[in-house]
This record gives sequence, structure tokens and C-alpha cells, in this order.
Amino acid sequence: MGFKEPSFLDRQAAAQNSRKSILEKFKAKPAADDPAALKRAAERQAQQEAHAKAQKLKDAEKAAKKAREAELAAQAAAEALRAEKEKQAAAAALKAEQKAARDARYAARKAKKK
Repeated sequence: MGFKEPSFLDRQAAAQNSRKSILEKFKAKPAADDPAALKRAAERQAQQEAHAKAQKLKDAEKAAKKAREAELAAQAAAEALRAEKEKQAAAAALKAEQKAARDARYAARKAKKK
């Protein structure tokens, strides 16, 4: 026996039966005061509240982490600024020392000519 292809009427009847079953499924929806439906709704509400609490906790942790990172960045910036000021002070001290040595050499040359 080979495969028998269903006729148009067979396919039409199958489609009609599937539409009927879908319609019956939606008509057979339980009432709002059904204890099982109320229990599922309460469970769903409890899950939503737990999820909201977890989300708030996660958001608070994220905000705390951002605050710590901002504080560390500010400390790093302050450290870099302090290091730059020390570098500039050292450069100014070196320039002053070089100027004093140059002035001393100039004075020695002037004293030698007199």
C-alpha cells in the first residue's frame, strides 16, 4: 500500500475540526472565582513581588558599585593631579638650581675680568 493523499474534503473536515477544538478550548476557560485560578493568580503575584524585590536589590547593588567606581576614579584623578604638581615643583626647583649655577658662573666671569 502506498501513501494515500488526503482529498480536499478530508483536509477541509480536518481544518473545521481543528477550528472547533480551538473554539471549545477557549470556551472552556475556567471562571474567575475558580479556586485553582485564584491559586495560580496568587502564585503569579507572589512571583512578581519577589522579582520586584530582587530587581530593587540588584539596582541598589549596581548603584553602590557605580558609587565605589566613581570614588576610585576621583581618588585616581587626585593622585594624578598630585603627581603632576610634584613633577612641576621638581621641574621649577631644577630650573631655579640651574639659574643659580648659571648666575654663579656669570658672576665668576665678571669677577675674573675685574
